[in-house]
Amino acid sequence: MPMMKSAMLAALALALPMGASASPARFDRFSYEGKTLERVALPAGDYRNPILAGYYPDPSITRVGSDYYLVNSSFAHYPGLPIFHSKDMVNWVQIGNAIDRPGQLDFSHLTTSRAVFAPDISWHDGTFYIVNTCVDCKGNFVITAKNPAGPWSDPIWLPFEGIDPSIYWEGDHAYIVNNRAPNEPPRYSGHRAIWLQEFDWRHGKMVGESTQIINGGVDIAKKPSWIEGPHLFKKDGFYYLTAAEGGTADNHSQVVFRSKDLRGPYLPWDKNPILTQRELSPDRPHPVTSTGHADLIQTQNGDWWATFLGIRPYAPDKSIIGRETFLLPVTWHDGWPTILESGKPVPLVAKKPALPAGPKPALPTSGDFSYVDEFNGSRLSLPWIGIRTPQKPFYHLKSGALELDATVPLGDTSTAPAFIGRRLQHAVATISTTLHFQPDRDGARAGLAAVQSDRSWLFLGVTRIGGKKVIALTTHDKSDAETVVASVPLTSDLPVTLSLHVNGAHITGDYTLGGQRHHLNADVDADLLTTSRAGGFVGTVVGLYHAEPR
Repeated sequence: MPMMKSAMLAALALALPMGASASPARFDRFSYEGKTLERVALPAGDYRNPILAGYYPDPSITRVGSDYYLVNSSFAHYPGLPIFHSKDMVNWVQIGNAIDRPGQLDFSHLTTSRAVFAPDISWHDGTFYIVNTCVDCKGNFVITAKNPAGPWSDPIWLPFEGIDPSIYWEGDHAYIVNNRAPNEPPRYSGHRAIWLQEFDWRHGKMVGESTQIINGGVDIAKKPSWIEGPHLFKKDGFYYLTAAEGGTADNHSQVVFRSKDLRGPYLPWDKNPILTQRELSPDRPHPVTSTGHADLIQTQNGDWWATFLGIRPYAPDKSIIGRETFLLPVTWHDGWPTILESGKPVPLVAKKPALPAGPKPALPTSGDFSYVDEFNGSRLSLPWIGIRTPQKPFYHLKSGALELDATVPLGDTSTAPAFIGRRLQHAVATISTTLHFQPDRDGARAGLAAVQSDRSWLFLGVTRIGGKKVIALTTHDKSDAETVVASVPLTSDLPVTLSLHVNGAHITGDYTLGGQRHHLNADVDADLLTTSRAGGFVGTVVGLYHAEPR
């Protein structure tokens, strides 16, 4: 697996575009320190939710023997579709990115919340499968790998409409279920259906008839919206279909249907939904909201668990870290599964699965943690991502530093900007870097950026305004226009250490020069980085940025 990881990182290095002729911006280090808003003790034998903190939505999980593998949506960020491995479903290590070569998918001209939605991972006969949708690309596709760390194949495109496909395996047969338009004129906004069709996995094509198995959702008379993210499994002679319903905001939920026959009819449980938080008070302490997009898994011991997405807002309907991956046990009542009983909040700590303890990851994925990247290696580590598929390299690792050549600026969707970052995983965090950069014309800039979308982002760094070199804190608040929040003259040519401080609703910046620390007299409302204001489906990515005026 280390050789596979090295190969994938090499592919990233080759993939990640040489830009303007200006000198590169040089970053000596990147440090991150994050704390949860919820100060919750972790008793022995318990695990902490979420299991993957920050922007890791739409989890899909599979088991091969005693090994568990999980994949998340990544939209137009690249590399895409992060792959994780665990032995106990609590301690997770990223082992790859399934989309790691420009030749696989082209995200050019796509905004941050388009591209790859809701992947599904499975295993059959020695091969791993991911079936997925590239929104505003070519639609639905499947990729395969012998090793989940990669390399993954180029896409095989599938000829059906809709989103969120998943594969159900029965013996040597495979069936794909996904969200498509209903077989009638839509009755209301958000009226969708779930369809099933056989997939010839040996030849990579759909065969046989396509059958609509769910129309609208649990009760079409109540106009259920956006039935999506379906998964099929079989237990005790019944086929179970679980799916998200209600949209991705606070009304999100997970519902279940079952049938004696693969092609239906599927009947809903009269106690649906099997997971939701929409009935709870928004004023409750430490809420987890918008839960859904669950995937159920049976352990080697016969126990059932579910991974699902949720949001930890710092204030009602306000989160900058995005949709995260949670884990809860599944209980069975009269032949029906329940993830969480009605009216109960998602617990932030719970008893661990009855599995052999997995090794603690070098980089935790939950709770309080910190890390430093000194850029001493020859490749960037797997969690680093950019925006859209690059066509040429724009970064270089040299002598313990990362150098960025300028490409298009943030907001230009034609290709990848010279931005490389990590997911913001905490509502309380400090992110720092040490920068060497000399802007030679107005608009040239380099430093830290916190990016929610192509039109909603924040920059702290060195730039030139009106012919003068300055340290500036600027924002784009759902706008193509930039607002200079604060700026101070910078006369020194010494390297400068930049720091962004996130504290729930507030973001501040400071810089250290010649051993002296200076605060910028500015307090940015973090609301500009929330999906409730910026829109879309992603979380904030914080990282290193270089741009030159066009």
